[in-house]
Amino acid sequence: MVFDQKNLPEKPNYAASKSWAAFPGKYPLVLKAFEKNDKDKKADVFFVYPTLLTDKKIKDWNADIWSSSIRQDVFQTALKYQASAWLNAGDLYVPFYRQAHYRIFVEPYSKMGEPAWEIAYEDVKNAFQYYLEHYNMSKPIIIASHSQGSMHAKRLIKEFFDQKPLQNQLVAAYLIGTRIYTEDFESIQPLENPNDVGGFVSWNAYKMDKRPKNYAKWYKGGVTTNPISWDMQTTSQLIDHKGVLSEDLTIYPKSLSVQVIDGLLWTTLPQIPGRFFLSLIENYHFADINLFWKDIESNAINRVEAWYQKKSDGKK
Repeated sequence: MVFDQKNLPEKPNYAASKSWAAFPGKYPLVLKAFEKNDKDKKADVFFVYPTLLTDKKIKDWNADIWSSSIRQDVFQTALKYQASAWLNAGDLYVPFYRQAHYRIFVEPYSKMGEPAWEIAYEDVKNAFQYYLEHYNMSKPIIIASHSQGSMHAKRLIKEFFDQKPLQNQLVAAYLIGTRIYTEDFESIQPLENPNDVGGFVSWNAYKMDKRPKNYAKWYKGGVTTNPISWDMQTTSQLIDHKGVLSEDLTIYPKSLSVQVIDGLLWTTLPQIPGRFFLSLIENYHFADINLFWKDIESNAINRVEAWYQKKSDGKK
């Protein structure tokens, strides 16, 4: 299967609203159920969604963002169950981008799919540049992402924030669902306390006491944040868990505990309806955000307040 540069999906134009899955004043209906504060938000959230182009029957290397099925996947999966966790922490910006097909992570397609990967990143980069120039207005920024989105977001942070003036506007980067090493950045460090700002958090969720076959290749050595305590604790208590977002959009608190090991976040079976399905699988990657939805929402709101407090203290 050869990459065909001539038959690429139409490029997004971020000056047009149709190239955005969400931005202030254009939130889709799936987000309306989550928004508690619809004005005067003090920060921005730039969210990059995960790999949704996974159908093996699709021969395309990059997603056609003008396809109704692709757009609905973004709305009904990435926005509804993931980006919604940051909705009340700031104004939410989610660009459509021509993400790379899942096959890019599978040999022997990785090498031949490199042009597709670059196209995906260039869209993310162009969206972020347009956002900075036309929307940001010097507000503090949260970068949030999952899986493929986090891989692009890591690169975005290197290019725009790491050892750059824009780091002063960084509340936090939630780089979830991919391995991030401490040494990936020069000045952006792992956040080790719940009110720290200017750095990043990351984790990959997996069933308690299980290790994937590709553990060494994909997980070992990565920064693993405890998304319940948000500090250096390697375990958590059930009572401290703020809540899973379930498929029916109900929040279930006190339903799981975690253990941090090298590169993985071990998670107990969530005590929620439908947990039988979860008991049959070991890799919780698809639920990296859902499992800690309320914990993320609370932490993101707190970090925005901490960013403003730090700025205020700096003026004294």
